[in-house]
Amino acid sequence: MTRTRWQVLTLLGTAFFMTILDGTSLLSALPSIERDLEFHGPAIQWTVTAYALAFSGLLLLSGRVADLLGRRKVFLAGMVLRVLSSLLCGLAPSPEMLVAARALQGVSAAIIAPAALSIVMNAFAEGPERNKALAAWGGLGGFGATAGLLLGGLITDTLGWQWVFWVNVPVGATVLLLAPVLLHESRTHTRGFDLAGALTITPALVLLVYVIVRVPSDGWDGRQLVVAAALVALFAMIERRSAAPLLPFRLLGSRVLVGGNLLLLIAGMAVDGMLITLTSHVQQVLGWSAVQFGLAAATMTVASVAGALFSQRVVTRLGIRLVAASGTVLLGGACLLLTRISADGSLGLLLMALLVFGAGMGTAAVCAQIAALTGVAERDSGLAAGLADTSFAIGTALGVAICSSVATASASATSGPATLALTSGHRTAFATTAIIAATGTVLALALLGKRANRSDSSGPKPCGTGRQPACATTH
Repeated sequence: MTRTRWQVLTLLGTAFFMTILDGTSLLSALPSIERDLEFHGPAIQWTVTAYALAFSGLLLLSGRVADLLGRRKVFLAGMVLRVLSSLLCGLAPSPEMLVAARALQGVSAAIIAPAALSIVMNAFAEGPERNKALAAWGGLGGFGATAGLLLGGLITDTLGWQWVFWVNVPVGATVLLLAPVLLHESRTHTRGFDLAGALTITPALVLLVYVIVRVPSDGWDGRQLVVAAALVALFAMIERRSAAPLLPFRLLGSRVLVGGNLLLLIAGMAVDGMLITLTSHVQQVLGWSAVQFGLAAATMTVASVAGALFSQRVVTRLGIRLVAASGTVLLGGACLLLTRISADGSLGLLLMALLVFGAGMGTAAVCAQIAALTGVAERDSGLAAGLADTSFAIGTALGVAICSSVATASASATSGPATLALTSGHRTAFATTAIIAATGTVLALALLGKRANRSDSSGPKPCGTGRQPACATTH
């Protein structure tokens, strides 16, 4: 039984790893795509934006659909779409076709992510076992991000940019062959589907993410934000009256779950806010290539995996609150170190900051995810996974928007050589990220309970343990 659960984690982790790898490896391939398909001006960014909008907007809905229709069924559907959309991306003869195929890739990722995470969640008992699984899950995400930076350029230079997408095809086909063997279908729920809720929250999230990702170029669009807020308010009214709500408010009655999602939002803001700023600094000021930065970022990945694995052990003994707060303190401390970065190097300072940041990232992200999935019933696990993924996705978009805007404004207000002005802007953005991390520390201390996920947790047991009816998540 235990061995099979870890085989399930390996299979699902491979699918998750490929979605992360695909996102970061694309960044290295963009110049080649722009040249071959004759993208003009900023239009190339739509290959990134289309994916982000589809992914962020559909996570919550996909998680609930997985609960209702069956998680294995939904996961397999997402994988089929992933293979087909990746094939279409590589075959795209025009910019318009590539952007459309990238949007389909985003849809596939939104289907896969909550279904896979909820299967993992139900395969492992709440407490030490699940904590280990989530630590491994987070480690795969960090490793995939760094590997994408390194492999994207290599694949593009040797095989062509098309293979950045086509590498998903054989991997996806292998997952599709093994999934029916390793995964059993979860219970399906026959209660009604909240169509009105889906038709309000999905466009609200898409519009919100669109406004956020356009901030660096267009600024904040107040009118679109008002429309998004109105849709969210309408969604809340619908949910209160719905007999089968898309997002039951009882789920939000858990302070730990809400705290975990807020911490995921903050972690996403800090991680991508720091990374977009540091990427800009090493490329525009220090003149590094993407591969050079990928090698430096590998130190952060190693520290992140170590932080995740260590923190999940400590959480079972000390509780989640202090461990999560420690992670956000490390994030903030690393960003404060980066406020001393110079225009002429500081390699030692940069590597030290990446080590500290990586440890904090692994710790904070795993603790936040543990909290966001604590005490969730099996029937709501897909929704909880989708909510957690949505929180982090919106956080990453916010982090990029805020730190890019702050860096640009600060650099514009600084006189002198361009490199010094850019460095000043980057330092201000790093200071902003430190403030974001400090907010996470306050949230962790205020909302995460002392005893959440200790080894004596009384939360739900895994399916098929004999302490509750088997729900056929795994063999």
